[in-house]
Amino acid sequence: MHEALNRLARRIQLFVSRAVISFVDDKRTVQYMQTRINALETAGDIPRYAEYGFSSNPPIGSEALVVFGNGERTNGIVIATSNATYRVTALASGEVVLHDNTGQKVYLSQAGMVLDGGGKPVTITNTPEIDADTPLLKCKGDIIDNYETNTRTVAGMRAVANAHVHSGVQSGSSNTGIPTTLE
Repeated sequence: MHEALNRLARRIQLFVSRAVISFVDDKRTVQYMQTRINALETAGDIPRYAEYGFSSNPPIGSEALVVFGNGERTNGIVIATSNATYRVTALASGEVVLHDNTGQKVYLSQAGMVLDGGGKPVTITNTPEIDADTPLLKCKGDIIDNYETNTRTVAGMRAVANAHVHSGVQSGSSNTGIPTTLE
């Protein structure tokens, strides 16, 4: 009886382990990892389960929480990953941030949503329309519409419109000469 209880206690101890990720295979339908559990134990080809709609490829050296069915080390699954180096800190209660290891963030703060491109371009694709339902849209830089065929910014087009003049304007006449433009 004592031996059976010892075996059960050992299996319980082996049920959950913290590990360090040493390899990630992100090419299959389920992501697989190799983890280093301790200096003597490495577990490979362990599937990682993540919440629907969320995918990531944790950097090598990230930590993983591995659950082993029945305490059997050949039957593990990764149920969580973490990396303290890149973790965003000091969030207020209820706030959420989606981030990567290069500084890109989608931050749902109490003051409003913040999209931080981390110094990289932000691209919006495959949408027929963007509806900005806001009383004021601010942009610190220039705006170019129809950028594939137009080289002028909105500010540049405004300068052309403000500087053009009509020749031959007569009082009460709707006929004017061709306007001059800035090229």
